[in-house]
Amino acid sequence: MILNAWLIPFFPVVGVLINGIFGKRLGEKSGYIATLMAGLSLLVVIFIANEMIFGAGGKHTVHLWEWIHAGSFSVSLSFLIDPLSTIMLLVVSGVGFLVHLYSIGYMHGDPGFSRFFTYLNLFMLSMFLLVLGDNYLVMFVGWEGVGLCSYLLIGFWYEKKSASDAGKKAFIVNRIGDAGFLLGMFLIWMLADTLTYQEVSQSTSKFAVNINVLGVETTYASIIGLLLFIGAMGKSAQIPLYVWLPDAMEGPTPVSALIHAATMVTAGVYMVARTSPIYVDAALALEVIAVVGALTAIFAASIGLVQNDIKRVLAYSTVSQLGFMFMALGVGAFTAGVFHLMTHAFFKGLLFLGSGSVIHALHHAPEEQQQDMRYMGGLKSKMPITYWTFLIGAIAIAGVPPFAGFWSKDEILANAFFSGHTFVWIVGSIAALMTAFYMFRLIFMTFHGEMRVDTHAREHIHESPPAMTIPLILLAVLSIFGGIIPGFPPEKGWIHDFLAPSLAKMSHVTHHSSFNLISSAHAASGESGGHHGPEAMYLIILAIIIAVGGIVIAWSMYGKKSNMPDQIQQKFPGLYKILLNKYYVDELYQKCIVEPIYRLMRFLWNFDAKVVDGAVNGSTFVTVLTSRVSSLFDIRTVDGAVNGVANFVRFFSQVFKFLQSGMVQNYLLAMLLGVFLMLSAYLLQ
Repeated sequence: MILNAWLIPFFPVVGVLINGIFGKRLGEKSGYIATLMAGLSLLVVIFIANEMIFGAGGKHTVHLWEWIHAGSFSVSLSFLIDPLSTIMLLVVSGVGFLVHLYSIGYMHGDPGFSRFFTYLNLFMLSMFLLVLGDNYLVMFVGWEGVGLCSYLLIGFWYEKKSASDAGKKAFIVNRIGDAGFLLGMFLIWMLADTLTYQEVSQSTSKFAVNINVLGVETTYASIIGLLLFIGAMGKSAQIPLYVWLPDAMEGPTPVSALIHAATMVTAGVYMVARTSPIYVDAALALEVIAVVGALTAIFAASIGLVQNDIKRVLAYSTVSQLGFMFMALGVGAFTAGVFHLMTHAFFKGLLFLGSGSVIHALHHAPEEQQQDMRYMGGLKSKMPITYWTFLIGAIAIAGVPPFAGFWSKDEILANAFFSGHTFVWIVGSIAALMTAFYMFRLIFMTFHGEMRVDTHAREHIHESPPAMTIPLILLAVLSIFGGIIPGFPPEKGWIHDFLAPSLAKMSHVTHHSSFNLISSAHAASGESGGHHGPEAMYLIILAIIIAVGGIVIAWSMYGKKSNMPDQIQQKFPGLYKILLNKYYVDELYQKCIVEPIYRLMRFLWNFDAKVVDGAVNGSTFVTVLTSRVSSLFDIRTVDGAVNGVANFVRFFSQVFKFLQSGMVQNYLLAMLLGVFLMLSAYLLQ
C-alpha cells in the first residue's frame, strides 16, 4: 500500500477539478464531493499508517518522476513515507476530513459554497505535498501552496474589507518568512549539493564546520537553522511574525480549525523537526528557537487574558501553543514537539469547531454580537453537546490529567527543566497558568451565568445539526484519550520508539517526562534518570496545581457573580489597555513599516505625475530634472525590468520561429548544410 502513496494527494486534485469546473452546477453537492475526496485520502493514509506502525516501518521513497535536472543539481518529485510523515499525515487527513464534514452544515446556504470546498481540497493537496515531499523543494511547493490557500480562505468573504485586508496581511507576512526559508534551502544545497532529506542527513559533517559571523563563532548548521526558523516564524506565527494569525479569524470558522489550529500553522514545527539532523549541530539556533518559543507562549497567552472575541481568544491560544512546540524543539526534545503537535490538533480543532457551533447558533443576533462573549452566557442548556465537548477541549488544553494536553505539555516542561533551560521552564509554566485561566474565562462567559444575547436571537438558539456535532464528539474523544493512545506513560509508549528513526536525538535528551522519570527512579535508583525521581514528583504536583489554579481563579472571577474583573481593570487601567490592544504591535508596524513604504511610493508616484505637469505648465528646471530622475527610476527600472524580459523573449521567439517553418525542403537544406559544415571541419582540422 505504501507504493500507492500518490493516491493521497491525487483525490484532492480530483475534487478541485470537479468542483472548480462544475461547482456552480453541482451547488451544495460539491460539499459532499469534496468531503468524499478528503475521506478517500484519509482511508489511504489509514492503510499506510497501519502498514508502517504494525508492519514494514522504516523509510520508503515513492519516486514519481524526475522534476529538475541541471548539471549536478537534480530534484525528483518523490514522496517519503516514514514515521514522521505518517504521524503528520494522520493529523492532516483526519482533522481535514472532519472539518470538511463539519463545513457541509456550517456553510449551508452560503453563496460561495462550491468555491469554499474547492479551496478546502486545494489546501489539502498543498498540505499533503508539504508533508510527503522527500526533499526541501517539494516541501517548498506545498509550503507556498498552503500560503496561497490561506490567502484565499481567510479572505473568502472578500466583500468585507476586514476579511480581504486580513488575507493580504497573511500573504505578505508569510512571504517575509519564506525569504528566510529560501536562503536556508540555498545554503543547504551549496554545502551538501542536494536537497533530499536522507542525503542531507548523511552530510551533517559539512554543516558542523565552524564559521565566524560578525565576531560570533558559530556553525553553518546554526546559520541554516536560523534561516529556516525565519520561515517557520512566519508560517507558525512566532514573534515577531505572528501578527497575521489573529486577524485570520476573519475567515469562516472551519478555516480557523483546519488551517490555523491543526495543520498549516504546524508546518513550521514539522519543517524544523524534519531538519533535526542539522539542528543537533546548531546550538545557537536551538537556543534562539527555545527562547523565541517561550516568549511567544507567554506573550500571546497574556493577550488572551482580556480578549472578548471568542475566536480571537482561541487565535492567541494557538500562537501560545505553537510557542510550546518550539520550546520543545529548542531544548532538543523533537519528539515532544511532534507529540504536542498531535494532541494540539485534537483539542484546538475541537475548540475552534465548538466556537463555530456557538457562532452558528447566534446568527440571528446583530453581527457585532455574534462573536463577542460579553453578549453570550447561559448557552449551556441550549447547546448541551457543544458545551460538553467544548468543556473537554478546554480541560485538555489547560493541562489537567488524564486529558491529552497534560501529557504532551508535561513532557515539554520536564525536558526544559531537566535539560537546564530554567528560563524556558519558568516562562512556560506561567504561560500554562494563563492558558487554564483564559480558557475557563471563555467557558464561564459563554456558557454559564445569565443569557445576555439579543432577545430576538435568543428565541432561535438551538443545538447545531449532526454534521457539525459528530465531528465535535469525535474530536472530544481524541482530546480525552489522544495523550495515552501511544501507551502509558506516553513517553514509554510506541510513539517515541516509532518516531526515533525520523528524528535526530540530542545527547542530553532522553524523552524526559515526570511520569517517565518517576518510573525510572523506582526501576534503577542512581542510574540515568533515577536521580530525577523526587523532582519529577514535584513537577507533576506543580503542573496539576497550575492547571487547577488557573481554573479556580477563572471561576472566582467569572464563574460566580463577582465584580473582581471590574475592580482589577480599574486598579490597573494601563496594563488592561495594553493587553486589550495587543501591546499595540499592529499599530507599531503600521507606523514604522507600512506607512513609510506607502509614503515613499506616493512620493515616487507624485514625481512621475509632475513630469507631465512640468512639461505642460513649464515648471522650473530643478523640478523637471528631479521629476525625470524619479520617472526614470519607475519607468526605466521597475517597468523596464518587466518589459525587458518580455522583449527579450519576443526577440528570440522571432528568430527561432524560422527553425520551425513547417516546410520540409527547408529542413532538408538545414540538414545538408549541417553535414557540409561537419565534413568541412573534419577535413580541415
